[in-house]
Amino acid sequence: MTTAIETKELTFSYPADEGDFSLPVFEKLNLTIEEGSFVAVLGHNGCGKSTLAKQLNAVLLPEGGKVFVYGMDTADEDQLLEIRRTVGMVFQNPDNQMVANVVEEDVAFAPENLGVEPAEIRRRVDEALKTVGMYEFRMHAPHLLSGGQKQRIAIAGVIAMRPKCIVLDEPTAMLDPHGREEVISTIERLNRESGITVVLITHHMTEACRADRVIVMQEGKILTDGSPKEVFSQVELLKSADLTVPATTALLYELNKAGCELPLDALSTEECAQALCAMLKA
Repeated sequence: MTTAIETKELTFSYPADEGDFSLPVFEKLNLTIEEGSFVAVLGHNGCGKSTLAKQLNAVLLPEGGKVFVYGMDTADEDQLLEIRRTVGMVFQNPDNQMVANVVEEDVAFAPENLGVEPAEIRRRVDEALKTVGMYEFRMHAPHLLSGGQKQRIAIAGVIAMRPKCIVLDEPTAMLDPHGREEVISTIERLNRESGITVVLITHHMTEACRADRVIVMQEGKILTDGSPKEVFSQVELLKSADLTVPATTALLYELNKAGCELPLDALSTEECAQALCAMLKA
């Protein structure tokens, strides 16, 4: 498989206040993300999730080590524009990414700044809005939309740049359950149908369950890394990092403590119900 993102011995720290020592966020972090994958990154506030997201399209640059985006070194200024075309960013607050008074103008903003021809911009805007299910709102004012709709418009603006990878930094943190589902369903569709590599920074376990791979970070290091079933089966390890597990796993874990023998990798409601039914029939 093709490598989309790679960090090699990545080291980074934020400048300290006068008289204080700077604390490293990462010390020799090594990570590889394959093209076309859907990766969720979990961890407490301060563990380095958002800093990692900003390293992936050169918003922040390594202090030591390297970050490569499809083989391009993020520290190479000559590659900066191409890196940011390749990796699109969606942030927590969609209002911070809205720059126009009409939805379609907002989506057109990035390709216009990339020098894309007007006819091609028109095609990209229409295609992006249809992809996120917001085409019928193309002439609406963004500020009148719901939080979930705004975030889908922000994603459409990134899609219009035709990136190979999208990094989303807690895009559902400010949304209600309906808005979260709108956004996560859109992300899944982009990954499955368009083959876009997705890196989702989140603190919602149910969102992480829908990824192909889950990376759990703690104090700038990778605590565990694997499929959702592999990661969330490690209940004790996650508890040691003050992280929760999906409600289904938590239920099965408590039942096992009471003497049952149930699989902790039954993540979905349906899988959990099947495991419980099988136990009752045994």
